[in-house]
Amino acid sequence: MAVVLRNGRDHQTLIITETEAYLGPHDLASHLARGRTPRTEVMFGEPGTLYIYLVYGLHLMLNVVTGPPGHAAAVLIRSAGHASGPGRVGRALGLSLLLNGKPACPETSLWFEERPTQGRIIATPRIGVDYAGPRWSRRKLRFILQQ
Repeated sequence: MAVVLRNGRDHQTLIITETEAYLGPHDLASHLARGRTPRTEVMFGEPGTLYIYLVYGLHLMLNVVTGPPGHAAAVLIRSAGHASGPGRVGRALGLSLLLNGKPACPETSLWFEERPTQGRIIATPRIGVDYAGPRWSRRKLRFILQQ
């Protein structure tokens, strides 16, 4: 099975091919490593909540909350369909900060579904998190669907 990202507004279905997991406040690569802030408050919500933020003033990043309420954890969608890279995913989907904190569901026009597909998933270290130290930068929390 593969997870697909559905954008009901543009009628797009994108197979998610790369993700990264962030495990909560103890994960030094997570936004939560520096504590709870207004920006990260969304991550303490219900699983399936969209966590969207702007980086470098240019790119909207798509994450989905995965932990139970009160335990902030999320998954970054790094690649999906033709969009390789998290900034490109945001651009391909036409993301807006207005979706931050909203549930991933048809009513918000952005949701996830499982679909049959061929391929296998491999785990590798996350990208660009060397600042978190070797324990967290070397953990295999990046997942790639090889088709």
